[in-house]
Amino acid sequence: MGIIIWLIVGGVVGWLASLIMRRDAQQGIILNIVVGIIGAMIAGFLFSGGSINGAITLRSFLLSLLGAVILLAIVNLFTRKSVR
Repeated sequence: MGIIIWLIVGGVVGWLASLIMRRDAQQGIILNIVVGIIGAMIAGFLFSGGSINGAITLRSFLLSLLGAVILLAIVNLFTRKSVR
């Protein structure tokens, strides 16, 4: 059941991050999920000292969103040469 929750929350986080970074038209559901999960891992390593907690709280959701936005900003730097 945990993997299904990761996929759903990852999809929502990735979708919200793509809306914030104005990349929604270029991404599909699979890429949204990947961005959300990788964003959560980035946030886990940056903000909690490398530990990834299994609980989904408002703080972890917002940090995952921040990590996904950071990931998309890095992708924008390489693809468009600007963060936007």
